[in-house]
Amino acid sequence: MIDIGLTHIALPVSELEKSIEFYATYAQMQVVHRRIDAEAGVAVAWLTDRTRPFAIVLIQTDSVHPVLSPLAHLGIGCKSREAMDMLCDKARQAGVLVEEPKDSGYPVGYWAFLRDPDGHTLELSYGQEIGLTVEQANT
Repeated sequence: MIDIGLTHIALPVSELEKSIEFYATYAQMQVVHRRIDAEAGVAVAWLTDRTRPFAIVLIQTDSVHPVLSPLAHLGIGCKSREAMDMLCDKARQAGVLVEEPKDSGYPVGYWAFLRDPDGHTLELSYGQEIGLTVEQANT
């Protein structure tokens, strides 16, 4: 069996452990693979939330120029508005909440932007229904 379709996004990061902690906290992701790249000699980690076969590949580099900012972003669907509010409160206290939660109605839903340790943008949302829309398009 081989992977086909969209499998991952790779992001350069300056401190691998700090980025792993950020994505574990705000996106409920965990490391499923870790290595030192043999050619480049840099640390690499693959993170997933185990909801679908997709990973964020974090690659430690000396210099990071954020490419996912501000409108270019990773989007995470939260299980409830309350769960999202709790994550936003935590992000606000940590100084990483960039855009306060707002409800933009259907189909955008309730959303907020966070900044990861290297300036990449992570969107938390509730009610966007992207997964449901894709599923309905397949029927």
